[in-house]
Formats: sequence, C-alpha cells, structure tokens
Amino acid sequence: MKRVIIHTDGGCSGNPGPGGWGVVIEYGPHRRELSGGEPATTNNRMELRAAVEALRALKEPCAVEFHTDSQYLRQGITGWVAGWKRNGWKTADKQPVKNRDLWEALDAEAARHEVEWHWVRGHADSAGNQRADQLATAAIKKIRGQHGAALKPAAKPAADDGPPPW
Repeated sequence: MKRVIIHTDGGCSGNPGPGGWGVVIEYGPHRRELSGGEPATTNNRMELRAAVEALRALKEPCAVEFHTDSQYLRQGITGWVAGWKRNGWKTADKQPVKNRDLWEALDAEAARHEVEWHWVRGHADSAGNQRADQLATAAIKKIRGQHGAALKPAAKPAADDGPPPW
C-alpha cells in the first residue's frame, strides 16, 4: 500500500461568506495541489470539503498521514461520526448533524484508506499547512473575483503561485 502525506485547510472571508479550500498531497518526490471554493459557505464546510477532495483524489487505497489544523474535522472523523451514524445522524441532543452531506462523503472516502489523523497548529511551523492555507486563500480571491464586489474582502492576502507543477 502506497504511503501518502496530506495537508488540508479551509477558510472563509466572513463566516458565512465566500470560502476556499486547499490540499497538498505528497507521495515520495511527487506533489499535487488542489483547491476550490464556494461563494456562500462556512469555515467548517470548507475544512470538510478539503478533506473529502484530498481523499477522493487518491485513485487507489493508500496509507494516509493526514494533517489538518481543524479540531472540528479531526474530532469529528475520529469520534463523533460513529455516534452520529448510530443515532441516525442526530447529535447527542437529538438535533440533525450540521454538514451531514460532507460528513457522509468524508466517512465514505476515509473508509477506502488507512488514515492516521493528525492535528497541527494553524499557521505554525508546518510548511504543508501553510501551503494549503495559501491555496485556500487564493481560492477565496478567485471566488470573490467571479462573484463581484458584493462579497466581503479576504481576511488574508492570497498567494498566486499558479497551477500545480504537472
């Protein structure tokens, strides 16, 4: 089984607001970057979308070292999802699970792989997390450009490093 390292990040300019997600996938000397966004979303949805898209990009089952700066994502996939599924996608206080569509997609994608989930402090010393953040921020900038000045400005400057190197 191939071993890959994944770094993801998601963010919003306003919450809710225009959002973006970024992914860095590493396999030996190979590196792939993915990103995308939505004009009206939340930070949590972008964190989840990044994870779904990262795992979906893997064409075969892999051993995955997955790094995220989102406790919501890590705690959800490593603990909360099992209980939500047992309870018919209801929380402990019997409310519908928020972002159920993405949690179900992530659960299905994660089941194809052997995933070790790691939390990293955002914007700290993780080059992979910093790059994923740059990709997410650039996606927000692109969404804002497509949807006009009615959207709020991004909270951080975007990096424009161009497309992935393949």
